[in-house]
Parts: sequence; structure tokens; C-alpha cells
Amino acid sequence: MSKINKLINEWPKGAIFTSLYLQKKGISNNLIYRYKKNHWVEQVGHSAYKLFNDSIEWFGAIYALQTQLGLSIHAGGKTALELKGYAHYLPQQLKKIFLYGVRGEKLPNWFKQYNWNLLYNYNATNLFSVLQLSMFSQFQYKDFTINISTPELAAMEMLYHVPGFQSFNEASLIIENLSTLRSGVVQELLKQCNSIKVKRLFMYMAEKHEHIWLNKLDLSKINFGRGKRVIVKNGKLDNKYNITVPAEHI
Repeated sequence: MSKINKLINEWPKGAIFTSLYLQKKGISNNLIYRYKKNHWVEQVGHSAYKLFNDSIEWFGAIYALQTQLGLSIHAGGKTALELKGYAHYLPQQLKKIFLYGVRGEKLPNWFKQYNWNLLYNYNATNLFSVLQLSMFSQFQYKDFTINISTPELAAMEMLYHVPGFQSFNEASLIIENLSTLRSGVVQELLKQCNSIKVKRLFMYMAEKHEHIWLNKLDLSKINFGRGKRVIVKNGKLDNKYNITVPAEHI
């Protein structure tokens, strides 16, 4: 089998291959140029390619970032909850996505310059000290899978954006749906979370909705910090978690 036939057979539909990955597979820059000229592959941007006439979406880009560039960048927050069916939109209806990575990780230029036909919000933060494999799940898209946040992780990532990119009321409605979270994963995430605001807001909303998994948490091991946190301006103070919330939620 020729190199190009082998490459096409191994190339998942909808996926992006980087030039670095192609070189590791023995495809030189000269070969890539020839494949482009013969309409076997198309350039997505600098150092990124897709199969000729293949339809790609952001999923294929995340696949490349994770499996070829070794980045932790993933769909999380409200987007992961939407992909898992906990929010109001189906995956094909998404108009805005939330992506997360650790501090220092950058999106490559080819990702930033390509028109994905949606808005994206990328956050490279130190929101968590450590993220374990149990905090991610796989999402199947066409012929490949990508890592996305589990509902436990996604819920806290979503609350990171309240009240800026995420309304308090919608976040509360989504948290209400999370009745089957794994208490062990929640416990570890609360332990590793570096945001006092996120931890307090998560517990406040979960307790408001009286989720059963709360009974298995050991909050004595969680640092909730000191002092008041203003979540919503002109809101009312919740005395237990010392955060201001909309008056109708008290």
C-alpha cells in the first residue's frame, strides 16, 4: 500500500493532522506539498491539514491538540454539560463553546485563525491544582473521540464564569439537573480547586437543590477561605457561604 493510501485509510473523518504528527508518521514537508498539489489533503492553516473536501468542526481541532500536540486543552464548563445533555442545547446547535487548559497552554495560530462558524472562549487558568483522568470523559465524534470534562468538573468550570459569561440563574438551573454526580470526584475537585468563589457557589447551589450525593462529602477537608465574596452586585448575603446571591434565591 502506498504512503498516501495508508495515510487516507488511517485519517479519521473530520480530524485535523498537524505537520508535526505527519512527520512522525514519515510524511515529509515535500510529500505534504505533493499531496496538497494532487488534492489529497488541504491546508487548514499553518502546520495543520485535513483530508481534501472533508468537513471539519472544532472537534477535529481538539482531537489534534490532545492526541498530537499533547495539550490538556478540552471542552468543559457549559459546553461539556451541553454535550452530555445536561443543558438546553444539542451539540449540533452550539453557537459558543468554552475551552479550558492549564496556565501557559496556548491555542495554535491555525486554530485561532480558522473560521469554526461559532464563538469560542478559551481559558488557560490555574483553577485546579491537579486534574486526574477520572475528571475527564470521552466524547465520540465521527470516527474519533476527544476528552471533555466530566459533569463534576464541568459544573465547577461553568461557575468560574458567574456572573460574567454565565448568568447565575441559568447556572443554578443546570446544577439542579446534576443529581447523579459522583461524590468522590466532587470531593477531590473541591480539594484541588483554587477558587474560593467557585467552591462556595458550587456548594450553595448544590445544597439549594438538595442533591443526595452531598451527604457523602467531607467538607471539613475543604478550604472555603475567609471573608465575603460578592457574586451578584446588590444581591443578598447567604450567611452560610458568605456570598451575595440574587434576592429571589435566598
